[in-house]
Amino acid sequence: MFKGRDIVSIKELSKEEMDIIFEVAREMLPIARGERKSDLLDGKILATLFFEPSTRTRLSFESAMHRLGGSVIGFSNPSATSISKGETLADTVRVMDSYSDVIVIRHPYEGSARLAAEFASNPVINAGDGAGQHPTQTLLDLFTIHQEFGEIEGLNVALIGDLKYGRTVHSLAYALSYLGANIYLVSPELLRMPSHIIRELKEKPVETDKIEDVIEDADVLYVTRIQKERFPDPTEYKKVAGSYRITSELLNKAKEKAIVMHPLPRVDEIEPEVDYTKHARYFQQAFNGVPVRMALLALVLGVV
Repeated sequence: MFKGRDIVSIKELSKEEMDIIFEVAREMLPIARGERKSDLLDGKILATLFFEPSTRTRLSFESAMHRLGGSVIGFSNPSATSISKGETLADTVRVMDSYSDVIVIRHPYEGSARLAAEFASNPVINAGDGAGQHPTQTLLDLFTIHQEFGEIEGLNVALIGDLKYGRTVHSLAYALSYLGANIYLVSPELLRMPSHIIRELKEKPVETDKIEDVIEDADVLYVTRIQKERFPDPTEYKKVAGSYRITSELLNKAKEKAIVMHPLPRVDEIEPEVDYTKHARYFQQAFNGVPVRMALLALVLGVV
């Protein structure tokens, strides 16, 4: 089912396949925490091709590979590679494919992971392509929610902030809708969820520009950073910067068991005091990237 398979878009995974990933991820938790050792991927090599900055995604993939006894090669600064000499993405992928057993790629252009998969014989995992897809982030987000509530169907999930350029919420909105969650979209007019994403959702979401409209109903507050680097016009960014801020005072109005998530990095969208409340889950969410990516690597390499 998974061996040799590319993971490019969340849309290519069925509910049953997601359940398998989550089941394997749960089994990986003690290894991810360092409580148990594993040599499941001994002799296997992961190639990381990061054409854009990354902390959590790149390092959690590396941690996942090392925790399972494998090795990692790759780069996080393309200016120090032959790409700076004009080498094409296709040629870079072909070469790295010959050096490794699985490739993880992050690239600023939408569709780049799909292109990489065409030129690689080994599995390719999309670690983010521009404003397009980020399927492994979606999987760890879903895993975090599932671990918290035991199910996703029927939950009220508010996606807050940059819904136009935020690739994490594009993948997540589709997956949540597919799994039966109720979706609330909270953003400034300039950063509303693209219409083509909304058309793919099973039910029409509630759209608003005020957190106060959703705070009492939401089970999950999924906050995103307004991404300065995605704006073609800096003046447009200035209009919306700092639009939303989750505070401990605001959370007094939230449900008792509501959780706050964020794909990180955060800037000023979440007050530091929120870290110490019962609602904060973003650091647990970041950790969950390790067992989920361990599961994916083990599955596409056919060892589980």
